[in-house]
Amino acid sequence: MANGRYAPSPTGRLHIGNLRTALVAWLCARSTGGHFALRFEDLDRVTSRPEHQRGQLDDLVAVGLDFDGDPLVQSTRFDAHHAAIDALTAAGHTYECFCTRREIADAVRAPNGPSESPGYPGTCRELTDRQRAEHHAAGRRSAVRLCGQGTTVVYDRFRGSVELPVDDVVIRRNDGVPAYNLAVVVDDAYQGVEEVVRADDLLNSSAPQARIAELLGIAPVSYVHIPLVVASSGERLAKRDGAVTLADLGVLGVTPTQIRTALDRSIGMAPQAGPEHFDLASVPREPWVFSPEVF
Repeated sequence: MANGRYAPSPTGRLHIGNLRTALVAWLCARSTGGHFALRFEDLDRVTSRPEHQRGQLDDLVAVGLDFDGDPLVQSTRFDAHHAAIDALTAAGHTYECFCTRREIADAVRAPNGPSESPGYPGTCRELTDRQRAEHHAAGRRSAVRLCGQGTTVVYDRFRGSVELPVDDVVIRRNDGVPAYNLAVVVDDAYQGVEEVVRADDLLNSSAPQARIAELLGIAPVSYVHIPLVVASSGERLAKRDGAVTLADLGVLGVTPTQIRTALDRSIGMAPQAGPEHFDLASVPREPWVFSPEVF
């Protein structure tokens, strides 16, 4: 049994690629008798909306997915996130970062700049107490970063054990809001999640998340990173590609049943077959090209 979840950001309607990932996550959990939870990751306090939560839930139910318990709204868990950040800081696993995005980009481009981290170049890792005090006195707000460095091994059911670099990811933004890589670990543990299914563009983020879990004494999850859904251009599918949401496709006369049938076929499932017929090995290892001709 593997308990799973689907955790969209409620910033708009889900598109076909989102729904396909949700379907695979649901099948992975239900085919093993596991629980399946829904979490709305509303860390973007500007664009997240309750109406988007309702719309996303409606779309997921429309294509046949069900969930155990009420959806969890991530922003209600800020106290738990901050407690975890404080614990990591007390143990010496974090540091303050005052860099702007522009400064980070400039440092990464510098021909002789630091290169110990694949994302953040570590500019603020070795600041002295005096330098930090000067930044604060100048009114610069700080984020909190994980002392990443090195590598860690994560288990992915598509790829087996994978060794990945651990970046110095932000775990608290400079506006005080907990960041994704911290919140997702804390909330997966809270919801009893054992396996995370998501698109393979997030594979590298599993490394810092695994490190955070280890440092917090949280049991690691296993992963399934499935290939993206792409448009006919070969680019990652997005709302700019036209009718890619249930609502937009509905205007064209495409029903939720037709959409579920297309999604089932895209992962090697017979249309409308139950979870007991799901085999992860049948999910293609290459991106699925979406076009209206699939209906």
